[in-house]
Parts: sequence; structure tokens; C-alpha cells
Amino acid sequence: MYQNYFNLHGKPFGANPDPRYLFLTRDAQEALACLTYGIQARKGFIVLSGEVGTGKTTLLNKLLDWLHGYRAATAFVFNSSLTVGEFLDFMMADFGVACDSPMKSQALLRLNRWLLERYRAGEAAVLIVDEAQNLSLQVLEEIRLLTNLETSTEKLLQIVLAGQPELEEKLKLPQLRQLRQRINLRARLHPLTLEEARGYVGERLRIAGADGREIFTPEAIERLHRCANGIPRLMNLLCEHALIGAFADQEKVVTAERIEQTSVDLELDQRPTGTWAVIEDPERTAEEEDVLRTLAVAVQRIRNGPERPGSSERNP
Repeated sequence: MYQNYFNLHGKPFGANPDPRYLFLTRDAQEALACLTYGIQARKGFIVLSGEVGTGKTTLLNKLLDWLHGYRAATAFVFNSSLTVGEFLDFMMADFGVACDSPMKSQALLRLNRWLLERYRAGEAAVLIVDEAQNLSLQVLEEIRLLTNLETSTEKLLQIVLAGQPELEEKLKLPQLRQLRQRINLRARLHPLTLEEARGYVGERLRIAGADGREIFTPEAIERLHRCANGIPRLMNLLCEHALIGAFADQEKVVTAERIEQTSVDLELDQRPTGTWAVIEDPERTAEEEDVLRTLAVAVQRIRNGPERPGSSERNP
């Protein structure tokens, strides 16, 4: 479809978290460096957090590519809605560690022996859990206990927990204070700045084979950044549909108007990412409700940034 029309050999804004298209912003570089250092130094527990759509899974896939080249054994748990038993079974299967006994104690003994073998061979074993904010307290406690698999000097299993900001809040619960104390490194991803958004769009087009000619006008990228609030996943969605629309109408460039119309068509203007919601509480007074709603509006304006003088554009 639009790929040939715009002289591209790939889909630069596909929905899949393809590590080839990872754009290393300062946040992403720091996060990747944090993850690789923590694993090489056998720090044990690392937490990666970020808002929905900021590129955590893409970064994890890049990390997995590096780990495979590093000859590390990996288990990648992408479904975090598991019981303790299901979690252990999934992890053991992904590591390729067989255990004939259905007893948990035997499975842990087998895992410990396997980890010691890898440690003596100078090889790392890394457990990565995506969408970790959905893990139950029981599973999180089980993960904490896995850090007890260690020598007198180093952890045998390196663990990366990746999730939305709710993960950070969950880790503050009193029941998880022992787990929280074992986290040695933390990394965070944030929405892109406008300058990063320009680089993000340009780099993905370059990787997809763009010949350097303008496909998105500068104004289109500004509008894209505003409509998506700097969230890469939403930027991909807007760019993909805008390119299809431009192809359908035989337009050689994507304009700000095209981005705006695409945003409306996809209903992204209805519920902007990062909007504060005031939860109704019957015990709250009317005066308290007014203060909270005023605060929510103020925070949203700060997040959106100042409007340009004389601009009549909506600031999502």
C-alpha cells in the first residue's frame, strides 16, 4: 500500500515492539545502560517503569537481543496474570529446565542446581517480567524469594521487573517492603519531548528505507507530538493511519491537518493520555471536590505546556 508510494521497504510505524526500530532517547540510553550494567554486575533486582506506550517492551526486546549475544539464559514472562505455580512452571519451561516432580521444593532445588552450573560456567541467567504491575502480591513475594538463590558473594538469578507506574506504587506497599529493599537499580521511561519526537519519526523512516525527502512536514510532527502527548505508541498509530490516508488521497506529504483529522478519526482527542481523573468520593465535601478538580485542570495544563499566542488549536 503506502510503502511503495512513499518509497519505503518496511512499515516504520508498525504496532509490534520491533527492537530494530528502537530510538535511543536519553531516557532509553540510560535505561538500557542501567539494565545491561545491572545484569553484568549481578546486581540481582532491577525495575524498569514507564507510562503506557513509552516503549518498555521494545526496550526489553533490545535487551533480549543483547543477552542472546552475551550467551545469557533468559526467561521472558509476558503474561503476568499467573498464580505462583503457573509462574514457576512458565519460568522453568522458558529457561529450559526440566523437573519431573510436581513438588515446588523439588523444582526449586533443580533450578538452584541449574543456576549454579551456569554460574560456574561464567554464564548469566536472567528472568524478565513484563507488565509486572499486574503481578499478585503472592507472586511478587515468590520472586523475592528467588533472590535467595545465591552464592556467598553474588546473586545467581538476575531479575528485571518492567511495568507501568502502578508497579512503583505497588512496591511501596508495606507487605512488599522486603522486596523493595532488594531493588538495586531503577530505570524510567518518559514521553518524548518535541525534539525527540522529530528524531523518532525521522529515524524510523530512515530504517524503513526513506530516501531523505520530506514525508511529514515540521508542522505535522509538532501536531503529532501534541496529539499523542509524546507517547511513542500513539505516535505510531497516528503516523500509520496518516500515511494510509495520504496515500489514499495521493498526497506526497503528511500535513498537520492530516494528523489532526487522523487524531479525531481515531478518537484520540476524546481521552488524552495522562489526564487526571478525580475519583468520586461520597465522603468528600463539595469544597474539597472543587479544589481537586481545579488541581486536575492545572496539572493537565502544565503537562500540555503553554499554548501559543493567538493559537486556536485544541491542546489535547
